[in-house]
Amino acid sequence: MMPIRYIRDAKTAHPTGDPKFSVKQCMPGAVPEAESDPFLMCDEFGPTISKGAHGDDSDEGFDVPWHPHHGMDILSYIVEGKGRHADSLGNRETFDSPGFQWLSVGSGIEHAEGGGTPKGERTHGFQIWLRMPKDKMEDDPRYGTVAPSEIPLVKLDNGLVRVISGSVGEVVGPARFAVAAQILDVELEPGAEWSYTCPDNMDNAMFYAFKGSATVNGSTGLKAQQIVRFDTSGVRSAFLTAGSEGYRGMVFTGKMTKETIVWHGPFVASDRANLQQIFRTFQTGEFPPKRASWDYKDVRKKPTVSI
Repeated sequence: MMPIRYIRDAKTAHPTGDPKFSVKQCMPGAVPEAESDPFLMCDEFGPTISKGAHGDDSDEGFDVPWHPHHGMDILSYIVEGKGRHADSLGNRETFDSPGFQWLSVGSGIEHAEGGGTPKGERTHGFQIWLRMPKDKMEDDPRYGTVAPSEIPLVKLDNGLVRVISGSVGEVVGPARFAVAAQILDVELEPGAEWSYTCPDNMDNAMFYAFKGSATVNGSTGLKAQQIVRFDTSGVRSAFLTAGSEGYRGMVFTGKMTKETIVWHGPFVASDRANLQQIFRTFQTGEFPPKRASWDYKDVRKKPTVSI
């Protein structure tokens, strides 16, 4: 079996600075940047009860207000409730769960998130940041959403695997990133067993449990809000057995870039001079360099589309 390097608890973090908004962060909170490569961050938010939904025609109700990013790929995966998003390219969209929204940030983007789940229903999901190679960091930003019906499933005897990115056998996930990455959502019934093999072209494998529990490789316990990181240098297969309440967790596997980057808050840069330039551009109002022609933070200014 693929040896376990360690199992660690996700840490509580407050990514917006508001103590009322907390997440469980397994990367880099539990797994540091050098060991999570090509992943930068994974925040699990919720489950929380929605106070009410706001439409795509509203500037109200964003749980995470407008903020910038540079030099990364972002995956927002919603497992319960509805995702809601607005950005500096002029996109405004609400999407169902389990589904996701992706942002290839490149040279820069601003966006706001949340507030799409109807009142009284639960919102639960993940925001995942991935590295971009330095030579891709100034590419134009891109955006898209993927509906639940567009995420392929691999049926197991007593469970299923949602293939978000990368492949499982002949099944290929719809998310595409600037780095090689496999992201899976694995759901097992109580006592169910699942065998995992790290893809040949990847060298960093991690499992994050978010519901229930499991035994890894026959002897090591994995509880909800814990992450296990494996040693992929030899045997590359691991074995999960779900606990008495079942198991649901994410697989984060990728090819380490081993590039030295400079990262501060929402900005990832190729070096310190690049980071300073990004901050100057942001402070002078020139960020992001590619944006909608209208005031994208005011939905009333959005041009009407004639049919």
